[in-house]
Amino acid sequence: MSDTVQGRELSPAVVLLSGVVGGISLAVGGLLAATSLLGYRAGAWVSPEALSPGLVGAAMLGVAPALFTIGRARVWEEVRSLALPLATVLVGLFAVSLLNAGSLQAFHGGPIFLALFSLGWVATLGVLALAAVGCLAAQYRKPVRTARPVGEADAGHGADDAPRRPSAPLPGWSKPPLAVLGSGWLGIGAGLLAFPGFWGPLLPWTVNRADAQGLGVWALSLGVGVLASLAEDDLARTRPALRAVPAVALATAVLLAVHAGSVDWASGPGIALAALVTGLFATGLSGQWLLSRADRRSAADT
Repeated sequence: MSDTVQGRELSPAVVLLSGVVGGISLAVGGLLAATSLLGYRAGAWVSPEALSPGLVGAAMLGVAPALFTIGRARVWEEVRSLALPLATVLVGLFAVSLLNAGSLQAFHGGPIFLALFSLGWVATLGVLALAAVGCLAAQYRKPVRTARPVGEADAGHGADDAPRRPSAPLPGWSKPPLAVLGSGWLGIGAGLLAFPGFWGPLLPWTVNRADAQGLGVWALSLGVGVLASLAEDDLARTRPALRAVPAVALATAVLLAVHAGSVDWASGPGIALAALVTGLFATGLSGQWLLSRADRRSAADT
């Protein structure tokens, strides 16, 4: 049984950007998470508590390994549920850093290391955000084709006339929870980003405007990723995203557990946060289990 994959050719620029961001995320995310675990506030901007920069670092650290796997994909559609949130994070964090320039360590009189770190943060994000926009533009100029196994005739440019059949469709029971989870992250992220003065104080720990908007960018990107996976309706096309989701949830849970005393878990937002993080972890694990079962079934049929 031949494996035919329809879709748009994956741009080498997207693969390169993902690898670069993955390496930077491992280093910077590891630094932010480790310092937060030790009780230090080492973010690019001044934060009232160590938890917020630590959560940004945890998200970076969790998504990094999945970014290195993007190059294994055969077509763009197999990575866009991770690549689109990546572009959202890069552009969003750069915009938030500029909008809150007065809170940056360099302009707030922070220690020399943190001041230099904040300047490097803005410069690096600026380059990566511009590269992300350019990579997406290059990606969508790539032709849509049908990729066939070696030895079969190339179908050439243009999609097949027949509609694509998902190789591992999402179970019907999983779609409502995914819609709720994705909408929850998307709505919280959009609220924190657009209205930090209103939504920031609702978080179950103390944040300032920069914290609220920075965390909002990550929440927004998680919502984009979950809803994009739902729209794909094919587990085989969400493989890299499925690797990232439980890792981000686990890293976030560790930071929240260490700083549990700073979080008002009895409040409505605290309960909602616990539910969203748990849902993210369960989604990633169940998705990987379903995908591995579909892979075994496909291998048995060949």
